[in-house]
Amino acid sequence: MTELSDDSHALLHELRLRGMVPAVDAPGPETLCRAGLAARKGKFLVLTSAGREAHAHWARLTPGSAEETVARRAYDQFLPLNAEFLQVSTDWQVRPGNVPNDHRDTEYDWGVLDRLAGLDERGGPVARRLGKEVERFADYRSRLRDALRRVQDGEHDWFLSPKCDSYHTVWMQLHEDLLLALGLARAGERA
Repeated sequence: MTELSDDSHALLHELRLRGMVPAVDAPGPETLCRAGLAARKGKFLVLTSAGREAHAHWARLTPGSAEETVARRAYDQFLPLNAEFLQVSTDWQVRPGNVPNDHRDTEYDWGVLDRLAGLDERGGPVARRLGKEVERFADYRSRLRDALRRVQDGEHDWFLSPKCDSYHTVWMQLHEDLLLALGLARAGERA
């Protein structure tokens, strides 16, 4: 496997979690492209098959290690929260009776946002402990809190939009990162 700097590994990881990133003219993207781990596709950088394989090798925590044990505990605590998060997300988009939420009923919306805040309060310690033990997870807690604050301040795109670091985007990246760290497939999840 090609030797990569920490910055190149971070970019490879971001590519894996986001699917694509803007292809800026900088050393990191060029390093990944020259190594065959990424490719330019229009204005974006995308992961190649070789990049996906290299990332999987890098992302997998050492089996039996203390880091893997911490990640496994976090994952086991995360799964029930994830089921709840999926329901809260659905309720933000669709009201009872399968009616699209037009967000004109502020009481309903605040009820959903209160549930999101409660979920964040329970999930926060999981993300915080994980981030203290496994460095690459360190920023998830602050990213989730920032997205929640923005949603509560009325920036509703910060709940579910894939166009920003929304709560949903960060939550799904955390989920995927846990799966990668443990060598698990989403299809095999028990929740």
